[in-house]
Amino acid sequence: MEKQQLKAERKTLVLSIITGICGYGTLAVLFSSYVAFSIFPVLAFAMALYGLYQEYMRKPMAEGVPAIASACFFVGVFGYAAFLRAEYPDMGSNFIPLMITLVLLFWVSYKMGIMDKKEQKAA
Repeated sequence: MEKQQLKAERKTLVLSIITGICGYGTLAVLFSSYVAFSIFPVLAFAMALYGLYQEYMRKPMAEGVPAIASACFFVGVFGYAAFLRAEYPDMGSNFIPLMITLVLLFWVSYKMGIMDKKEQKAA
């Protein structure tokens, strides 16, 4: 996948991360006794999903973007899970969500060409 195509898809990828964060926040608000109830994660999740849907309807995704977008969604989910577990240690260890987040971030950066050595030397 070309870098120029991925630059055009950054909005989709950022919306995927935000949707993952808000989705896990909604689940934590509704089902976790550690997190106080608030309507804002639910509203943010609905708005992020709507924005992601509108972006999908506006233009088709390039080849390879759906896999990267789903990885970005899980980066948001596991990243926020690690954050919550660091904030509330009684929820358990944040080691596994943190490691999953880091592995997914390395994979996304590799797929986007951020870690490509050939293009960094040319620039």
